[in-house]
Amino acid sequence: MSLAVLKSRALAGMDAQEVNVEVHLANGLPGFTIVGLADTEVKEAKDRVRAAIQNGGFEFPAKRITVNLAPADLPKESGRFDLPIALGILAASKQIPSSRLHQYEFAGELSLSGELRPIRGALAMSLATRRDGGRLAFILPQANADEAALVADAAIYPAQSLLQVCAHFSARSAESMLSRHESSPLVVPAEYPDFADVKGQIFVKRALEVAAAGNHSILLVGPPGAGKTMLAARFAGLLPAMTDEEALEAAAVQSLTGGFRIEHWKRRPFRAPHHTSSGVALVGGGSVPRPGEISLAHRGVLFLDELPEFDRRVLDVLRQPMESGHITISRAARQADFPAHFQLIAAMNPCPCGYNGHSSGVCNCSPDLIKRYQGRVSGPLLDRIDIQMEVAAVEPDVLSEDANGEHSAVICARVQAAAVVQLQRQGKRNQYLTTREIDRFCRPDKAGKACLKAAMEQFQWSGRAYHRILRVARTIADLAHAERIGEAHVGEAVQYRRALRDR
Repeated sequence: MSLAVLKSRALAGMDAQEVNVEVHLANGLPGFTIVGLADTEVKEAKDRVRAAIQNGGFEFPAKRITVNLAPADLPKESGRFDLPIALGILAASKQIPSSRLHQYEFAGELSLSGELRPIRGALAMSLATRRDGGRLAFILPQANADEAALVADAAIYPAQSLLQVCAHFSARSAESMLSRHESSPLVVPAEYPDFADVKGQIFVKRALEVAAAGNHSILLVGPPGAGKTMLAARFAGLLPAMTDEEALEAAAVQSLTGGFRIEHWKRRPFRAPHHTSSGVALVGGGSVPRPGEISLAHRGVLFLDELPEFDRRVLDVLRQPMESGHITISRAARQADFPAHFQLIAAMNPCPCGYNGHSSGVCNCSPDLIKRYQGRVSGPLLDRIDIQMEVAAVEPDVLSEDANGEHSAVICARVQAAAVVQLQRQGKRNQYLTTREIDRFCRPDKAGKACLKAAMEQFQWSGRAYHRILRVARTIADLAHAERIGEAHVGEAVQYRRALRDR
């Protein structure tokens, strides 16, 4: 009777919990059983592991093999357990030494030839190893080495095959052992489309600059061809450079879906789901919960074009994440938490035909039809959007001129300076100020208070709108290098708050 115990990890949302892979060989009729709440992908490891061991030149033991993935109440999915299961069988059958196995964690899917294939969530697993003290090194596929090694001080040992891992533990010389992988990603400046390409729309560009400086959400309302999508596509180029911690958070979320690329390191995510997307596609879900679009846009931009064409119930799932910055997906047997600090950029037409208020006068939509169309976006969601900006059609004579607007780099420099001021003053961006912090850092002067009071009484805005106006006014003051919020700052913020119902 032989037993081998190895360490691996299972993904549960953003968390990667430690799993003991226990392999037991006993006499009796040959058999291969995997227990421990394993799903179909894990149970199929039996065939992959058998073929990989035999094609690697080892003997597959004719024993009763029992593999237990503990703890038993933690769901296990994907082929990441192939490598530790194969090594456990070889160690339990004395084909490789087991004296150093306890110093490592293992993850990797095996091909039938014994090659190691990449897995999802390698970065999240590496982060979990650091959180637990980083006492163990990590052996995983070569294709995952760069992302896993982004975690500072992570001991990553990549391998290309099962045979190479076995040689590491059987080696009598340093040449046969795996080498520690050191990641030094080359940060390539992200190439976003330039704002200078957009002709006209000076006031909209100003609103987008304010949104970028304070991390505020924004809704663009205008006819087809006014430039809403063009402006949104260039918005990410205005955002401040990502910190190492922000980049690590965003990369870890994308790693859960296998979508992270090392060349995208420190590049702001930009997600633009189609309006036919479901609520699960936006917030995440599934029997084994995975992140949705709002989490994949973490620390970046979520662009929702044709906003009223989304199902209203789908749009309303955004309300809670916009406030809290995270999403909790609950299932009968488990919960999964994902971060969701995204910056919402939404665009819509003012009416079904799109030309309400257009100078051509071609719109024939009735007031009742326009009201129903705009009503597809609920009031509570609109209340959570800080800036609501009208994008007018560009005049033909402006379109015929050469593009001579400000470049994104110039605007980004002002945004970066305002962001630094916010972090120095309160330790966070203006969008994330709490009610108590708003009372402390966003106090307008006497004229500003009077302006805000008059606007609240005229438009009957909610308490949430009151706080959001003050946040936006604080950002406008930061861009102007003003310590106190004045009447001009409040007045500009009020102009950005003109909801669809007020037009």
